[in-house]
Amino acid sequence: MKKEDIFDNYKDYIMPTYTKVPLVFTKGKGSYLWDIHAKKYLDFFPGWGVGNLGHCHPKVMQAVRDQVSKLIFIANNYYHLPQAKLAKEIIYRSFPGKVFFCNSGAEANEAAIKFSRKFGRGRYEIITFEDSFHGRTLAALAATGQKKYQVGFEPLPEGFKTVKFNDIEAVKNALSDKTVGIMLELIQGEGGVNVADKDFVLELRKICDEKNLLLIIDEVQTGLGRTGKLFCYQHYGITPDIITLAKALGGGLPIATMVVKKEIADTLSPGMHASTFGGSPLVCRAALAVLKTIQKEKLLSYAVKMGDYLFGKLDTLKEKYPLIKEVRGKGLMAGIELNIEGKPIVEKCIEKGLLINCTHDKVLRLMPALNITKGQINKALSVLEEVLKGA
Repeated sequence: MKKEDIFDNYKDYIMPTYTKVPLVFTKGKGSYLWDIHAKKYLDFFPGWGVGNLGHCHPKVMQAVRDQVSKLIFIANNYYHLPQAKLAKEIIYRSFPGKVFFCNSGAEANEAAIKFSRKFGRGRYEIITFEDSFHGRTLAALAATGQKKYQVGFEPLPEGFKTVKFNDIEAVKNALSDKTVGIMLELIQGEGGVNVADKDFVLELRKICDEKNLLLIIDEVQTGLGRTGKLFCYQHYGITPDIITLAKALGGGLPIATMVVKKEIADTLSPGMHASTFGGSPLVCRAALAVLKTIQKEKLLSYAVKMGDYLFGKLDTLKEKYPLIKEVRGKGLMAGIELNIEGKPIVEKCIEKGLLINCTHDKVLRLMPALNITKGQINKALSVLEEVLKGA
């Protein structure tokens, strides 16, 4: 099938719910992708953070091949070994609790919202934040602090109050006798790579403790080493009541989890919530391989090292080019806010074989694999500088 035939098939048979880049990829390995014409691209934004290990990591592929020959799926009213192992591994690496398995970040956040309402016994309001993004299902969309995603889907479920990010007084003013929780991303990815202040997060934890509220941390994009720790909350010296994970967990396969503190985890009992494909043997084997690889290859400390190198290079670029307003982020999650529109920059980078992203119109996002090399960082920033020069 030719490239144009593929485009025609998409146009004729697939709903137009994505803004498409006119590239057809056929192969991926590590931090590289190859298109249908065998052109090679350096991927500095692998799947909104799905590719923390890059594309087709051999350990993940090996685990998938082994499992697919044994058992792909079994219903969740039975037991299976990969799910039991993965749940134990996640809890061992996070905090004492229990896990609910599902398939996507939005689904995990829906589970957290549903859990909160059951926990609240009449309390149902959740405080969320401007510029947040929690997913596109209806409750997750209502929790999302960006109106542009909500337009046309009203009426949205009630029970969400959205306030200014990093503003503790705004949070206090939003509290009521119906409040059951506070939900946030510690780094707002879709919101422009905005980083939560440590004092702000510590105060949120204090408020939740005093008022018996749930502190829900959305780690869908920041989880699994992206910020240099396995979970971003570990930078803040707090333990959440709930975290949600997805994207990088499956190494490219769809898996997500809601992790809940042990003392409240049995709030949901049999029949109250479910996910048919959640935590199948296949995706659990992939996720176990991801966690094992992060540990064996020492990718957390390596991500800190490469993150320092990346941000050092970006700060140098900022000094050279006034069109860069600010560089922010943590680990290998970087946002470059420009004084101009970012879309033409992204398009020029793609032409030159570098894949990056733009969010909030003017913020370039770089989220390379945790095993990225200095040479690949140098190559990417060389392309970016060449494009910025032209701009």
